[in-house]
Amino acid sequence: MNRLYLLLLLLCLIPRPDLRAQDPDGPLTLEACINLALEHNLDLQSARLQTRSTKVDYRVSLNQLLPSVNGDYNLGVNDGRSIDPFTNDYIDEKLTFSNAGLNLDAVVFNGFRLINTLKQSRLNLKAAELELEAARQALVLDVTLAFLQTLNTRELVRLTAGRLEATRGQLDRLQAMFDQQTGNPAEYRDLQGQHANDRAALIQARTDLSAAVLTLEQLLNAGISVNPEQLVLLLDFESYGFSADEVVAQAMAELDAIQARRLRVDAARKGVAAARAQYVPQFSFFAGINTNYSSAARLFEEAGSSIEETGDFVKVNGLDYPVLTERTAFNPVEISYADQFDNNLSTAYGLSVRIPLLNGFRAKNNVARQKIQKQEAEVALERSELEFRQAIRQAHTAMEAALQRYQVLQEQVEAYSESFRINEIRFNNGISNSTEYIVSKNNMDNARINLANAQYEYLLRVRVLEYYRGNALADM
Repeated sequence: MNRLYLLLLLLCLIPRPDLRAQDPDGPLTLEACINLALEHNLDLQSARLQTRSTKVDYRVSLNQLLPSVNGDYNLGVNDGRSIDPFTNDYIDEKLTFSNAGLNLDAVVFNGFRLINTLKQSRLNLKAAELELEAARQALVLDVTLAFLQTLNTRELVRLTAGRLEATRGQLDRLQAMFDQQTGNPAEYRDLQGQHANDRAALIQARTDLSAAVLTLEQLLNAGISVNPEQLVLLLDFESYGFSADEVVAQAMAELDAIQARRLRVDAARKGVAAARAQYVPQFSFFAGINTNYSSAARLFEEAGSSIEETGDFVKVNGLDYPVLTERTAFNPVEISYADQFDNNLSTAYGLSVRIPLLNGFRAKNNVARQKIQKQEAEVALERSELEFRQAIRQAHTAMEAALQRYQVLQEQVEAYSESFRINEIRFNNGISNSTEYIVSKNNMDNARINLANAQYEYLLRVRVLEYYRGNALADM
């Protein structure tokens, strides 16, 4: 017993793997962020609950095909004048009564209303499951974009910090010359202004990074603080291999959000068919078995016989002789509860027809309402297809532009880096002035920042296009 207790205690103490228990100093990958979001995101949890509710609606529609079977039982006391349920005679006594019954009602035909309602519920369930998967993919995309945006702003912070560090180095050099009154005071003041500008840029970059981190943490909703320095992602920068038309075709054929819209249209059509069934007569089969009990019910058993005068006389030879008769005596005997229930059994069965003649045009209005809902579903499908087509083409155009801009900016960074290297040497040797140095430095720094922005913008657009292709978590 002690060994078993110690074993259970040790099992409880063994740490279990949990994504929330992230190593505070270890890397935080995109996959880990996505898993955290899929587990904790509130919007996705709401989508799961909606799908569960739709499953319940489907089970309700399925169970409506089953016959309705109901039993009833009651037991009561009646004191005073009443009708004996056993003999149907009026009695004036305290009476204990009981009734029991079992009834069955099964719809045989109602214009396929139940069948079409079941098909509608099944289609709505499939649509809800696809919408849940679409919400999951959308969350994966949002986390991916937020992750990339955080990486981008982190890179901009690093570039801005390096920019500030280089400016501070030149400012320190000029300040030493300014203190010794050997340098050009104007150049020193120019560098002071540039230093302040770089500091302001770093403050803004850190603010943007904090906002990006906050967005990522809100999507994760895992109760952890994201350290942007922990984010790790291997960037594979290759040209995208699908045209806009190919992405559109694949999205229209496979995207869960579009498929869900189409299922909603099919479900709305079944809703119209189910509503039209209200014009058709309904045939139902019914059957029932009933019995009852009464405390006033009695059986009378023969208890013997006796000879009694009737009060009449007959004359025989002038003499009156009384007329005698034999009377049988009966004793009342109570009938048991079980015997009465067995003796009073009755059954009934048959077929009923319910013919709709006039119901306040309820059937007509329901059909009209279902037709409107079908048209709304068709419009929603058409709107979704149009929005996705436009979004895909815009994302593809932006992706191509980002790629071209990235390729051009690479050349620009090389040119401005070499120009700054030369101007820095000239400025340190007193050949060029501070204006030339600052312009050259700003050109190089801005080119690097623009290159980083173009790189991450391209990756963002690629992730969006992969989402439309149904690959929200494709390898990067």
